[in-house]
Amino acid sequence: MKTIGRWLEQLERLGDWIARPLRWLVLLMVVATVVVVVLRYAFDTGAIFLQESVMYLHGLFFMLALAFGVAQDSHVRVDIVYSQLTAKRQQLINLVGHCAFLLPMALLILTTSLPYVSASWRVLEGSSEVGGIPAVFILKTLLPISAVLLILQGTASCARLTRQLLDSDQ
Repeated sequence: MKTIGRWLEQLERLGDWIARPLRWLVLLMVVATVVVVVLRYAFDTGAIFLQESVMYLHGLFFMLALAFGVAQDSHVRVDIVYSQLTAKRQQLINLVGHCAFLLPMALLILTTSLPYVSASWRVLEGSSEVGGIPAVFILKTLLPISAVLLILQGTASCARLTRQLLDSDQ
């Protein structure tokens, strides 16, 4: 049990380590968006590279923050009954949800994205826009990375929930 506890702590540290710099991406997105708008409406000019950078930052933020959202239990939940349940039943629902939905979906994303990403890397896929970012292949790589992070976090959450359920039985 001590090994599992250490493993969970390390995964939480990994999530924090990833999430800390991600917070700055939001600020960069806002600044880049403001610059794009000012260039377009004040100077009547565009900046394809800057526009695409906003999309890249947005993708980077959300794809890497998914697992952190699961770790913090801050993901979107539509609950009508859940909030009225006991902590033990909530933990059981979370455990079943992680095992039945989160982990299989993350595994599906991982297995189906690998050929897609591999094909993109083979041709070093770039932007279809002139002056765009020539690194679409790097952006697409976020798919399997995000899936692996979700699998790690989902597995850690399942272990934590199982431990909580077993401890509450005693």
